[in-house]
Amino acid sequence: MESILLALLLSTIAGLSTTIGSLFAVIIKKPSNKFISFIMGFSAGVMILISFVELLQEGIISNGTFAGIMFFLIGMGIMLLIDIGVSHHYEYEDTLCIAENTETLDQSSGRQRRHLHRRKLSQEKQLRKTSILVTFGVFIHNFPEGIATFIGTLKDFELGLLIMVAIALHNIPEGIAVAATVSTCNDSRGKAFFWSFISGISEPLGALAVGLFLFPFINEILLGAMLSIVGGFMVYISLDELLPMSRSLGKEHLSILGITTGMFVMAISLTLL
Repeated sequence: MESILLALLLSTIAGLSTTIGSLFAVIIKKPSNKFISFIMGFSAGVMILISFVELLQEGIISNGTFAGIMFFLIGMGIMLLIDIGVSHHYEYEDTLCIAENTETLDQSSGRQRRHLHRRKLSQEKQLRKTSILVTFGVFIHNFPEGIATFIGTLKDFELGLLIMVAIALHNIPEGIAVAATVSTCNDSRGKAFFWSFISGISEPLGALAVGLFLFPFINEILLGAMLSIVGGFMVYISLDELLPMSRSLGKEHLSILGITTGMFVMAISLTLL
């Protein structure tokens, strides 16, 4: 029972790290693109190393090489289906164009002013829709991450802690994305914070779902299979989301520097723990 509560706690901490990102977006000055690029690369490096060195290896030990790899690929396939069904958008800078249009509006007159006003209203409507989609998309994508933290913690507390740190790091930019899109079409900082909180709460919900429905049936074979699947989750997230975003925001080799640093830090952590 204690291990379940601990796993739920770490999943909650990882999920609610989105609220830290929302604080950056609505209170503190927005972090530079270079900083976000490095952090996303760092998080990807951590998750990739953990997935191949710890999670996949545990799955292979429990179920054999072929089955372990197949469960790993199943995990990637599940994330692909989620991605196809529920798209989400990290490029929160693209939604900040209203301020630029407002400046143009102030410099215009007559028919052009009315045209830009209608365009501004249309963009505000689109931004409201975007803010809902971003929140919903991040909510759905965070659900498997809660499962990852929960399963990792059940296997080993130190492993769960490392997964929690990696997920928390990349949840901060997600919180920025959600809060930025909400605050762009709504001046309420409280609403921006609230919706980023909602997007992150799905992680403890994912952990709770596993705890309620699967924990009574968990044995060494099932746990090994789930660790492989979780490894697939994390590699997919790293390759499909974190690395492309890191590359798009950073310059030259900043992304690979973040990846290498993340892997190096996790190598030291795994050695010490």
